[in-house]
Amino acid sequence: TKLILLDSLLQEILKMSVKRNLLLLSNSTLHPTGYLEYAAEDICQFLRSRKVEEVLFVPYALRDQDGYTAKASSVFESWGFRLKSVHEAENPALAASNAQAIFIGGGNTFQLLNSLYENKLVDVIRKRVLEKGIPYIGSSAGTNVSTISINTTNDMPIVFPPSFNALGLVPFNINPHYIDTDPDSTHKGETREQRIEQYHEIPGTPPVLALREGSILKVEGDNAMLIGKFHARLFVPGKETKEFPTGHNFSFLL
Repeated sequence: TKLILLDSLLQEILKMSVKRNLLLLSNSTLHPTGYLEYAAEDICQFLRSRKVEEVLFVPYALRDQDGYTAKASSVFESWGFRLKSVHEAENPALAASNAQAIFIGGGNTFQLLNSLYENKLVDVIRKRVLEKGIPYIGSSAGTNVSTISINTTNDMPIVFPPSFNALGLVPFNINPHYIDTDPDSTHKGETREQRIEQYHEIPGTPPVLALREGSILKVEGDNAMLIGKFHARLFVPGKETKEFPTGHNFSFLL
């Protein structure tokens, strides 16, 4: 049943006249820099080129949402943008409907998606991004929920959302914070690669783009480009895993 619902979501996305503008970050902080510092130039260009003055922040992935908002606000304001948080809005769905741009930050993906469903934001954000083309920035958990499902998150299920189906802004999954296997490690648990391959043992699962920290996927309409610092790995069911360099065009996944 879940796979049928997932396939229905995929078909719904493919039928839409897609106007998406997405900036999907693997992570918020890249050692040894500060919060969003490594992606500052890309974020500013992304927003300014679309004449955005105010960003709606979604801090649901963390419990201290006031503190999280203050942290994000100080950075965005230093770049010349106003930032408001959806958790402070009397009507979150209305706030999302009126937003110039949306930024969903990192934290726990299960908590984030659960809150998006509780506040009736999943359909609102999907339509605003895919049909109206408002800019969407996701980081870590915010990138996870931009995809078909949260099945390839690295997080613990501290809460249980009504569905693992996410915003579906792209018709594939992403694994952020991807870590390469250390051949000298004595750790005997599954590697990240093995976990993604286990996911693909389930029939009908979509490709998974594994983004190392410092990597960004920029999606404009039907064009998807890997930018940022590092190569990405693509896992496709039944096919050999491949490495792709920064600058590679992933439009074939859309």
